[in-house]
Order: sequence, then C-alpha cells, then structure tokens
Amino acid sequence: MNTAVSIIELRDVSKRFGSHTAIDHLSMVVREAETVALLGQTGAGKSTVMSLLMGTSSADEGSVQVAGVDPAVDFTALRGKLSVSFQTDRLLPWRTARENVELGLLLLKRPKAEARQRAQEWLERVKLGDAAHKYPSELSGGMRQRVSLARALAVDPALVLLDESFSQLDHVTSQTLRRDFAEIVREQRKTCVFVTHRIEDALEIADRILVLAAPARVCLELAISAEQRQDAQCMAHMHRQVERAIGGEVPLASPTSPTHH
Repeated sequence: MNTAVSIIELRDVSKRFGSHTAIDHLSMVVREAETVALLGQTGAGKSTVMSLLMGTSSADEGSVQVAGVDPAVDFTALRGKLSVSFQTDRLLPWRTARENVELGLLLLKRPKAEARQRAQEWLERVKLGDAAHKYPSELSGGMRQRVSLARALAVDPALVLLDESFSQLDHVTSQTLRRDFAEIVREQRKTCVFVTHRIEDALEIADRILVLAAPARVCLELAISAEQRQDAQCMAHMHRQVERAIGGEVPLASPTSPTHH
C-alpha cells in the first residue's frame, strides 16, 4: 500500500458548462513526489481538470483539494506552493531570462539578491546559465520553454502543473527537454501533474498515466517504474494500451499486464 501523503484529491467531481458535462463524477489522487500524466482526446476534460487544480474554475459537485485547500475558494493559500508552466512560455519580452525566472520570487517578497541567485541557479539547472542576460527574442523556442520551467521551479513549489508544455517544440527538442525536466523533478522530489496529447511524453516522464474518456473519467490507469522504462517490449505494450484507450477501446488487464489499479 502506498502511504505517501496526497497532494491532490478529487472526490466525485462534476463540472458542467451549460448543457455540456465536461467532468462526470471524477475521482483521482496524486501523491507527494509523484508525476502523473493526463491523456485523452480533445474534449475528454483534461484542461477542465487543470482549471480546477489552478483554481480558475470551481466544481459543480464533489470536492477538490490541492495541498489541503480548495484552490477555487482559497487560492492565496497556495501562493508559493503551486507553479504552472503553459503550452506557450509566457515570458515577459522586456525582461531577460534571469529577470523572468526571478519574477515569481520577487512577487513572493523574497530579497532581490536571493531571487537573483536562485534564478541563476535554476537557469544553470535547465542548462541555460550562459543565457541569463538574453531576452526572449534572442532565445529559441526550446530555450524559452526551459526558462519557463526554471521560473516555475525556482519558487520551490510543492506542486508543478504543466499544460502541454512540450507540445510546441520539435521532436528532438521536446525529447531532450522532457528528459531533463523528469530528472530535475525526481531529484527535487516535486509533485507534478501534466497534460499532454503525446503518449511518448507521458511514458517517458510519468510515474502514473491516467487516460481520460469524455466526459472526464479515468478509463485506464498505468503505473510505470524505472525498470519498465528500460524494457522496450514492456514500453511498446504500454504504448498500445494507451493508444487503444484514447481511441475509445479500453484494454483488458491480463495477469502480466503492467496496468495498475
């Protein structure tokens, strides 16, 4: 039994927009230091789940708890505990890479010298230490996304949310960045939830994959270990399972299946 502390708990959550049901009695738990991927077709409710976690939307029914609070009710309690990185980097063009990274720290009233030092340290961790004085217009797409991730992690959040953060990048850049990100979050023992439409992203980064079917409900759950990642046959089997689930055909678990419930 996993006794790790739960950082996120959705209990029997439903969300409607007019006559459209985006989420229908969804329950899910994300534990401390766990990385969970949300996959599913367009309209499966992935973005709505992220909105609930960010506090930009509230549930019509059920309970949403993030680090012990409902983010839609008391988002200020999550300041410094939750960071978000989006599909677009959202960097301020008039600030250098380092100034963009230190922004969150300054908003949290950290001393300027401390913010600058931490920003530089995080740029080095994402392999951009030499680009600290460059402006976003001088950086490639992959470099800008690294700055965005450094900004999200620099405030030392308990939880990191990634909303399609790798999807705008080419395959090689995306692959390199997600590997580096996975290494950092495991080293720092961060809790992470990320939305992606790429099965490869989920298989490479996540400790657990939740495939959502519309309206948002978990139709497949897979746990992935470091050992399984080294087994090409196992990974190919998981890839096929996720493909079938996203396509609407929920695979049946077998005694040798890596499916986790």
